[in-house]
Amino acid sequence: MIKRTALYKILIIITFLFLNPAFAQNGRLLSRKQVDLSKTPVWESITEHNELLADFRHLQNLDFYFITYESDGLKVNGITIEPKEKGKYPVVIFNRGGNRDFGRLTVATLIRYTSKLAAQGYVVIASNYRERDEFGGADVHDVLYLTETLKMIGKADTDRIGMFGWSRGGMMTYLALKNATNIKTAIVGNGPTDLFEAALGRPEMETDVYAQCIPDYNKSRETALKERSVVFWPEKLSRNSSLLILSATADERLNPEQADKIAEKLKEISYNFELKKFDTDHSFSDKIKELEGVVIEWFDKKLKNGMN
Repeated sequence: MIKRTALYKILIIITFLFLNPAFAQNGRLLSRKQVDLSKTPVWESITEHNELLADFRHLQNLDFYFITYESDGLKVNGITIEPKEKGKYPVVIFNRGGNRDFGRLTVATLIRYTSKLAAQGYVVIASNYRERDEFGGADVHDVLYLTETLKMIGKADTDRIGMFGWSRGGMMTYLALKNATNIKTAIVGNGPTDLFEAALGRPEMETDVYAQCIPDYNKSRETALKERSVVFWPEKLSRNSSLLILSATADERLNPEQADKIAEKLKEISYNFELKKFDTDHSFSDKIKELEGVVIEWFDKKLKNGMN
């Protein structure tokens, strides 16, 4: 028989291993539950007489899942879209905009920005980021660890991973490209590239977002904003990737000159990128179909077909 003292030691070790974040398995898929679209809030807006409208019939060929995965010992929620048909598909990690509850990821968000892409033969995976938002701090891990989560999704081809970030998600995408080399290509839509300048145009960003989300902001403002602003470190972006920057010339939330600013920096270092401008607002409200076409064309060319 095992002596009581020895048993206590074993229990202490087991408890330490399971509770210590250092031993957590980052990216581990904790749960995966299929979504019944008819029971989601978006259903009424995409159907008539309980039948999908013409522009949403592609959803019949897709499966949606709510997922929970591990990141730095935390449980983080997300959503995936997968083609129903069997096979291995290239993957696009979608990074949502907003902060905290504002802009929270929903099924409706993914339908709007990525469902047409998924219907062309892609697995889409997206994170809601950790509950304690750091606006581009440790929560970047919640994006990076999705590459590990994907290894537990049978239809995901982890040799072909792309990324698509919108607004704040664009900042997260730049940070991901700074810290990872396995992202083949990325798209950033209306993403901030200089957080100092963004706060000048919208002072509430500093008081209501930066100061509330970024740890020790009052003590580390200069360093924290530079760490989150790609214009200060364009040379650190992975050279294994390519980049498409989408800019709305009538953007009411972000000065479109931010896209020009990073484009100039990337041009100086001969980075593999393109900049496309659209006469529309921050959300591309009247350009959604055009946006869908551009996104599909880019990922088909750069990710599915592997062209530079």
